[in-house]
Amino acid sequence: MITLRSAELTVGIAPHGARLARLSAPDRDGTTGEVVLGLAEEDYPADRAYLGATVGRYANRIAGGRFVLDGRAYEVPANEGTSALHGGPVGLDHAAFAAGGVREVPGGQAVTLRHTSPDGESGFPGTLAVTVTYTVRGPELHITIAATTDRPTVVNLTNHAYFHLGGGGPVGGHEVRLHADRYLPVDDALIPTGELAPVEGTPFDLRVPTAVDAGLAAGHPQLDVAGGYDHTFVVDDSGPRAGELRAAAHVREPVSGRTLTVLTDQPGVQFYSGNMLDGSVVLHDGRRAGRREAFCLEPQHFPDSPNRPEFPSTVLRPGEEHRTRILLRLGTD
Repeated sequence: MITLRSAELTVGIAPHGARLARLSAPDRDGTTGEVVLGLAEEDYPADRAYLGATVGRYANRIAGGRFVLDGRAYEVPANEGTSALHGGPVGLDHAAFAAGGVREVPGGQAVTLRHTSPDGESGFPGTLAVTVTYTVRGPELHITIAATTDRPTVVNLTNHAYFHLGGGGPVGGHEVRLHADRYLPVDDALIPTGELAPVEGTPFDLRVPTAVDAGLAAGHPQLDVAGGYDHTFVVDDSGPRAGELRAAAHVREPVSGRTLTVLTDQPGVQFYSGNMLDGSVVLHDGRRAGRREAFCLEPQHFPDSPNRPEFPSTVLRPGEEHRTRILLRLGTD
């Protein structure tokens, strides 16, 4: 485990899958506590819930595990029904990343991890060289994921941290605000239908802070399909900015007073309400993660974009660089 520190945060990084394994932040009384779910380091090789992992080579879902690029069809092994989820059964979440040394930066520390995915791994074309840099400065954790290829390929990379700002138990009281006036409805396989639907008048209208339980209780066929929230929201320009990054989400936990703001350069953010946690995941402190006892906010490109020419392109070609930037800003109200 690699430890990074600033005056406000303590961060633990596990090289297996370049994972965000620990994140401690103070509550409104100054008491420090864990705000992400993490495993004992020796348990990550068996993890199938993507806890804190760098996911890819294609985050989220590819319909039928198949896409066509430059006239050639490619097959990715299905690992969720007929779909390829997060790069298929052999994804970056189980890659052995090589970690460089911890270096000092103004206000904190940083580390860079590297991995090369060979041409043809899980059916994806091209040798993909991936770097993941975690930088902690004051109350902020910056995650930069970059990739280059030697052949045309498709890429969608993100971090899959599970958050709980109160430290444990159901997250239904967390108040979520998403800077998005559209979302992507999905079919029974959780593949986008292609529509960018307005959130207005639905439980997906999270443009004002809404408790997770209140949104779920409103009822909607899309919530039934996914068992809760598990949808991509189209990030708009209604929130604050930090340079090239736009605010995608803001979450407040009223008991602890902790807040989380997520900023990114990606076009979408996947909001997942922990519907598939079932108590089988044993955390590093011995607790079990039950249904909806954590949530995910995953900045990324849209699911199934390789099969949706109307979506923003996820094609990466030699000489180009894919880059995903995520800023997690912790605070209190």
